[in-house]
Amino acid sequence: MDQRSPGALAAALLALAGCATAAAGGAGAGGGEQVGTPVPEIRVESLGGKQIGIGDYRGKVVLLDVWASWCVPCKQELPMLDDLAKRLRGDGIEVLAVSIDQERANLVKFLKARPRWSLTIAHDPKGAIADSLAPEKMPTSYIIDREGIIRYVNSGFEPSDAAVIERRLSEVARRSN
Repeated sequence: MDQRSPGALAAALLALAGCATAAAGGAGAGGGEQVGTPVPEIRVESLGGKQIGIGDYRGKVVLLDVWASWCVPCKQELPMLDDLAKRLRGDGIEVLAVSIDQERANLVKFLKARPRWSLTIAHDPKGAIADSLAPEKMPTSYIIDREGIIRYVNSGFEPSDAAVIERRLSEVARRSN
């Protein structure tokens, strides 16, 4: 009998399905049924070993990004999100990038591509994110307002999504001030 957790199984299924660019869905595509609902309380571990809960960000606008080091569009997206985190932090916007890599070493190896990261990076090898949010593509980003409500979902990624994601984050930040 397979001893994997349901989250690890969900993460493995995402890996088998592969990652996808937004060309297959576009900015904001997918996850539409989640828009307007509270984000589930998910706990993940920061790279420093600290437990992080989505509820810890209450009062801030959050971009929650679900990604993996094996996903080519994720590798394009993460540096862009890091730049975005640096620019928008002063506006009360936080970026939390959660890797679903099963092996922490793969995540750490990928992160060496930049000497310093501005966004918060967490690891979810058990797949709690995949269980709770069920992203249909990798990467998937969730824009969450200050009250913890999902306002936008971006499934997949291509470079043209960057401006859309930033605009939507700024809109949510202005609306919920």
